[in-house]
Amino acid sequence: MDGISYYDLRHVTGEITHIDIDNGIIESAGTSFFNKAILRVLVRSGWGVLQIDNFSPCIGRKFDEMLEQAARLAVITEEQVVLGDVTRRQLPVPPMNEDPREISLEEKSEILSEIEKSATLPLVVNRRANYTEKFEQVHFSDSSGNEFTYAMGRSGFNVLAVASRNGNVQMGYEREHSIHGFNLRHQQDAGRKAAQTAVSLLDAVAAKGGKMRTVLDPELAGVFAHEAIGHASEGDLIQEGSSVLKGRTGERIGNETLTIVDDPSLCEFGFDPVDAEGVAVARTEIIRRGVVNAFLHNRESLAAIGNGVAGHARAMPGEPPLVRMSNTFIENGDSTKEEIFAECKNGIFLAGSRGGQVDPGRGIFQFNAEYGYLVENGECTKMVRDVSLSGEILSTLYQIVLCGNDRKMSPGYCGKGGQSVPVSDGAPHVLLVDAVVGGSGMD
Repeated sequence: MDGISYYDLRHVTGEITHIDIDNGIIESAGTSFFNKAILRVLVRSGWGVLQIDNFSPCIGRKFDEMLEQAARLAVITEEQVVLGDVTRRQLPVPPMNEDPREISLEEKSEILSEIEKSATLPLVVNRRANYTEKFEQVHFSDSSGNEFTYAMGRSGFNVLAVASRNGNVQMGYEREHSIHGFNLRHQQDAGRKAAQTAVSLLDAVAAKGGKMRTVLDPELAGVFAHEAIGHASEGDLIQEGSSVLKGRTGERIGNETLTIVDDPSLCEFGFDPVDAEGVAVARTEIIRRGVVNAFLHNRESLAAIGNGVAGHARAMPGEPPLVRMSNTFIENGDSTKEEIFAECKNGIFLAGSRGGQVDPGRGIFQFNAEYGYLVENGECTKMVRDVSLSGEILSTLYQIVLCGNDRKMSPGYCGKGGQSVPVSDGAPHVLLVDAVVGGSGMD
């Protein structure tokens, strides 16, 4: 069609099941269905985007009318939009061990209720659990004749326990999400752990802040990899000048022990068989042995700045693709967990994550740990709470002096541009020297 140099269509149908239980009462449970498509048209130097609910595949005149409608919506820019050359390939979707759709809503609710009840302990005043299950059937096609179709499901649960004593309120939280099928069975230990964490934190002391040797557990170290490095490596942010990593390709910014990777082909919660632009997914080493190596791209950012590979475009159903992370982690090193604590000697151990803030443009961050322990003579001793890790991204990378050999991935969701997509973060235990630890404890 005249004026259109490229177009693609991504059509997603599926269903979402959710169950919410609060203090033994099922507040909601049900399944909803969706059918969304997005048609992108490149006209000269701008994109026209048409979002369609309840889409029915069409050809011929009707599809030509949709192309024309999308083209009329194009926002023309001063600079020519160029799409990078890419590889096309679709990976097989991992099989499920048990299809959640074959289990009744009533049985799922009963199993989730058992997990929620298992979070019962003296001093626990509130319990909550939720289950989410999403299945998508994806069809992608473009004007170059590429076409991909796949079906994929994700499911998982969260359980929360709140403990209170004399006005002191603390929380414990556990989650498990998977692409490998139904994972609710035999998970009562998650509820018990959430309750035990909440109760234990009632007796924890407020941490004292300062610079100290710090061991991060795989969850918090994984959050650091995702938030501080992953976002800063996204090609669109680099293209906008909103990343501290811009212009640092080939520059050493950390110790040789440190390699940070994003890999959408890894069969974890952030897995994609092909990206939202129909591009092959592959492992990308963002930081290789302490050196800035490659960035994450969609086709447009790849053509604009290079240094990396496309295959990192992701999108919610019916939404335009954005450069996004998938499975982001610190690669294993050679140290054992015991060696890391022995080398720490005296310091602090931070575990779990309660969110935080990062500014990839200014290169600063603050992450809140769920809890921690003082480390004395290489051993964990007194439990501490209200503790955080903060600093400058680039200087903190040099502070990571040891990486363990026990990498673990944690599932979750990442928000950007109003969209939330499934991801996983991970790391082994890591040791930092002179880390800036924040706390509310008094001398």
